[in-house]
Amino acid sequence: MKKQMRGMGIYTAIIIAFLVIFFLVSAISGQDKNYRYQDFLADAEAGQVKEVTITPNKEIPTGVLVIQYANEKKMLYVTDIDKVQADLEKLAIDPIIEDVDRDSVFLTTILPFIIVAITIIFIFSMMSTGGAGGNKMMNFGKSRAKVYTDMGKKVTFKNVAGLHEEKEELEEIVDFLKNPKKYIEVGARIPKGVLLEGPPGTGKTLLAKAIAGEAGVPFLSISGSDFVEMFVGVGASRVRDLFEEAKKSSPCIVFIDEIDAVARRRGTGMGGGHDEREQTLNQLLVEMDGFGVNEGIIMLAATNRVDILDPAILRPGRFDRKVVVNRPDVRGREEILNVHAKNKPLGEDVDLGEIARTSAGMTGADLENLLNEAAILAAKNQRAYLNQDDINRAFVKLGIGVEKKSKVISEKDKRITAFHEAGHAILFHKLPDTPPVHTISIIPTGMGAAGYTMPLPEKDEMFNTKGRMLQEIMVSLGGRIAEELVLDDITTGASQDIKQATSIAKAMVTQYGMSDRLGMINYDENADEVFIGRDLGHTRSYGESTATIIDEEVKRIVSECYEKAKAVIKENESVLYRCADLLLEKEKIYQEEFEALFAPAV
Repeated sequence: MKKQMRGMGIYTAIIIAFLVIFFLVSAISGQDKNYRYQDFLADAEAGQVKEVTITPNKEIPTGVLVIQYANEKKMLYVTDIDKVQADLEKLAIDPIIEDVDRDSVFLTTILPFIIVAITIIFIFSMMSTGGAGGNKMMNFGKSRAKVYTDMGKKVTFKNVAGLHEEKEELEEIVDFLKNPKKYIEVGARIPKGVLLEGPPGTGKTLLAKAIAGEAGVPFLSISGSDFVEMFVGVGASRVRDLFEEAKKSSPCIVFIDEIDAVARRRGTGMGGGHDEREQTLNQLLVEMDGFGVNEGIIMLAATNRVDILDPAILRPGRFDRKVVVNRPDVRGREEILNVHAKNKPLGEDVDLGEIARTSAGMTGADLENLLNEAAILAAKNQRAYLNQDDINRAFVKLGIGVEKKSKVISEKDKRITAFHEAGHAILFHKLPDTPPVHTISIIPTGMGAAGYTMPLPEKDEMFNTKGRMLQEIMVSLGGRIAEELVLDDITTGASQDIKQATSIAKAMVTQYGMSDRLGMINYDENADEVFIGRDLGHTRSYGESTATIIDEEVKRIVSECYEKAKAVIKENESVLYRCADLLLEKEKIYQEEFEALFAPAV
């Protein structure tokens, strides 16, 4: 950055210097076009001229007259100096005659050389600093892959927690890179490519680094987006250069992160067969299927959108093996927490096993971020260790947003929020398939919510059931129901709840076959197809009558859930009022305080 700034400063100084010279020359060379030779003679006869200086040009008899008046100077170009001298002699004016101008060596020789040299330096400097990412302009076609040769000192399988089966699948790759001879002798062919697929944050890139670290071989890493440029043919050239570099480093691992940026399904772009991205993919297909069994080059790639990849790149011979990296289960989450807690001093009240049980659905990246946010909160409070309260607050911060305790809220809005959240909480507590309540708050959050009710999942669930989905809809409608019962009015605060309830009901009808009228037929339109580049002329695959039934079924499900939820809240109306009063008093209550409200009065 400093070099670039210094270079820009030099170029700016040169431009300014040229402008200054230009204006000086223009100022010196300018003359008054209204001042003529006859005017000069008239002024001389009138005695107004004080002094005359004659400067002959190299092309004699031409020259320049500088006429000195009392308060100013004027300049004239003349074509016959001899005539001027004769006229001055008649007027009894003795002029000052200067020597003939000679060519300046600087202007005729040195200055043109300097201009040419500066121009050449400027062009080469622009060529060497041009291009995205600081690459050389003449090296657009070169691969941007970074080569790591000491991964074994940084990342191994010991650094990867919670992915036991995934590591077992990849151990064969490591063994082949260490001992390729025994596989070749029995005619075995190691997978040429391994595709790591799964949700973001599950550890796909970390697994790839661990493979290179275990095998102790060079690791060439590049992002899918690094192949595609605005210049035609650059992506294909970079693919060729990448594999040439890999062959020189064999045995090695080539890792393409986010491969969906370059390997999307062909025939869907606006550029047809001449689409730059498609040309890059074609070259990648050729290179992947072109190296032999004993070259020791293994292709790794990671993506979370395997559904949009081109089928040609997924076939055996290119990506022979697909390893699904899912979200960790409760045991995996505990292992991941132990890895990330190694350098963090924990208080006695912190139970990583309990955190693992209550963090269902979180990925490894989420858990690392959770402990990091808790550590930041501990340091902010001048403590040298993390306690359970830090982790609870980090849960809220990451899941719901930072609490804005300083925000001024009217008592009316607080009361509405208190009854709204109490309605959600009662349904969480009373419905059998929903998790228990962990925290209820009427403190506004950074995500725009006036309050929140945070449940506490007790275990991982592999499948979702129809009963649980219906109960989720009921819980979503609990806030609106509480407002109706208490306020005899409704607010806009339930808009997100209604949206969530509608989404669940629509999925039940169109995706999961949970409607008796429509049966087990999938009517999901996959509305994001246009955005992932599959079909610009997207049409609905069912008729208007079916669409009408879908709307009716969605409305029926939501309405039935609404009536059932309303009945539950009416049965616990006394708890609704007590919970709202407690929230107005404390602003935030926890599981024990909330569940105590259901105990019979003594």
